[in-house]
Amino acid sequence: MDKKFKRTTVTSALPYANGPVHIGHLAGVYVPADIYVRYLRLKGEEVVFIGGSDEHGVPVTIRAKKEGCTPQDVVDRYHKIIKDSFQEFGISFDIYSRTTSKTHHKLASDFFRTIYDKNGFIEKTSDQYYDEEAKTFLADRYIVGECPRCHAQGAYGDQCEKCGSALSPEELINPISKLSGAKPVLRSTKHWYLPLDKHEAWLRKWILDEHKEWRPNVYGQCKSWLDTGLQPRAVSRDLDWGIPVPVEGAEGKVLYVWFDAPIGYISNTKELCDNNPEKYGNWEKWWKDPETRLIHFIGKDNIVFHCIVFPAMLKAEGSFILPDNVPSNEFLNLEGDKISTSRNWAVWLNEYLVDFPGKQDTLRYVLTANAPETKDNDFTWKDFQTRNNSELVAIYGNFVNRALVLTKKYCDGKVPPVSQMTDYDKETLKEFADVKEKLESLLDNFKFRDAQKEAMNLARIGNKYLADTEPWKLAKTDMDRTLSILHLSLQIAANLAIAFEPFLPFSSEKLRKMLNMQSFEWNQLGRIDLLKTGAELGTPELLFEKIEDDAIEAQIQRLENNKKENEKNNWQPDPINGQSTIDDFAKLDIRVGTVLECQKVKKSDKLLQFKIDDGLGGRTILSGIAKSYPDPAELVGKQVCFVANFPTRKMMGLESQGMIMSAVNSDGNLVVISPSKQVANGSHVG
Repeated sequence: MDKKFKRTTVTSALPYANGPVHIGHLAGVYVPADIYVRYLRLKGEEVVFIGGSDEHGVPVTIRAKKEGCTPQDVVDRYHKIIKDSFQEFGISFDIYSRTTSKTHHKLASDFFRTIYDKNGFIEKTSDQYYDEEAKTFLADRYIVGECPRCHAQGAYGDQCEKCGSALSPEELINPISKLSGAKPVLRSTKHWYLPLDKHEAWLRKWILDEHKEWRPNVYGQCKSWLDTGLQPRAVSRDLDWGIPVPVEGAEGKVLYVWFDAPIGYISNTKELCDNNPEKYGNWEKWWKDPETRLIHFIGKDNIVFHCIVFPAMLKAEGSFILPDNVPSNEFLNLEGDKISTSRNWAVWLNEYLVDFPGKQDTLRYVLTANAPETKDNDFTWKDFQTRNNSELVAIYGNFVNRALVLTKKYCDGKVPPVSQMTDYDKETLKEFADVKEKLESLLDNFKFRDAQKEAMNLARIGNKYLADTEPWKLAKTDMDRTLSILHLSLQIAANLAIAFEPFLPFSSEKLRKMLNMQSFEWNQLGRIDLLKTGAELGTPELLFEKIEDDAIEAQIQRLENNKKENEKNNWQPDPINGQSTIDDFAKLDIRVGTVLECQKVKKSDKLLQFKIDDGLGGRTILSGIAKSYPDPAELVGKQVCFVANFPTRKMMGLESQGMIMSAVNSDGNLVVISPSKQVANGSHVG
């Protein structure tokens, strides 16, 4: 950053309060933002970290209808879950508020009105889908139909989740309303639009000429939008959940959630400052002072809103600063597949905290190591286990534990003196002499993955130093040398407590307590006098714990179970298999019989042997449905349908005189077909 700023406002994307947050959110937005803020605080810089829940919009109303409650009930519940999860993971917001607050409603309404009074919007009437039974205009997600691309049923009006295509409601084949099941009709409705085309010239210069330092994925997506030409974008919609449009004639219309939500950054800052003016001052200095740097942390699906749309809103209002950088990440996949909340293919933070108590830093470490900074990346449970056991436990934790345990054994838990400094010691010191400068260069440029790697390199240096010098052996012959080695090892450990603070705040705090560190500042990083000779240390504890195979296997099995459940819930019948005539059907002699006996065929995993009372003297039929009926005895006494006129055939040395009829269920299991009422054995089906 070339320009010097007095302070920094850091925002992180507001998550929708219609469900918990998952590891994709943490990796893409919140851990990087927290690393950066903690780094700035360590340097003693003036910074605020603003977060909050996005509580308006269609996703919330869909969840409310699904759960049979009000939108307010939904956001109250999930706002707490999300806020608690962030707090548990050490995401150190100065405030985490919400867009249903009174402060936000007033500020967002005033923001719209200021632009409106400057003639900054255009009014436009367009045709949109309307549900005549539910008597409401339909949001895109309330319209479903057949996808025009892959022809899957149940595609939404904005996207087909099967093939991933972006859609508009008008493209759907045979659209219906999710609210009533009725076929929607097109009706005219008036809305207000932000004319992005009028802002295109200055946006092009501001982004493409003045912010070439932005990440390539951010810069490239903005350039693509600008090159194709910007179009007016609606800032209102027909909905009964949200902030009412504050002009006459706008009854039944609210601010579109994409317009309302980013204003939440400002309103949450105002709430923070109003509640604690002594610490934070007036909110306007964080948003209107040119000496304030504004940074947005977001995922790649929000790039356009934060780099083009929100800046256009701020410019149209006229009194706000523009973002200096928008370090957006790509997406994090899970076990090779895209994270999907609707398919429950996710690792939810609130569930992780139950399954891995006290291991917040492990997840922070792995997500940062796999951060999708330049391209989509993948999270796997096996990699999670390997990084914890092979890096955090075997390198960082092992070094710290050895240094502290040996100090307790040989020095009564006090920092020993230095009496010898060998050439090898001096070489070791040189290896981390520039750790502060390296970390600063990477963190200032939002390269958090490489910065954490640099911090781990310091742990590798310490671990190698102890392994090479072997003070536990030297103690038998040269105690002075042993004490010097331990002194230097403890100084490296103290440096690790500072270097890892932005990344692993819980273990850094634990390490500082074990080292009894009296001071803790970024400018101390790289020094070897952080701990004074003779200073008493705390009790050594394990910094990290090994994660066993069974814990990982349980997580993988949970995902597999979720996948099977999703496939079952989203099952669709196979397409009709060609054309048949009544004559074809008439050739089949389908009858009803009662199962007298049913047992597994020896040496076969698939076959069951049925003895059937068919009303004609009885018959034996073999059927390959054993896996669907592990206890064949449950079929005894049941009436079943069977084809009676198939020729006899031999299987596994046994004769089968027909075919039991069954249906394939959505879970892949076979279910024998039975009449709904008792009928005489031998009755025809037709």
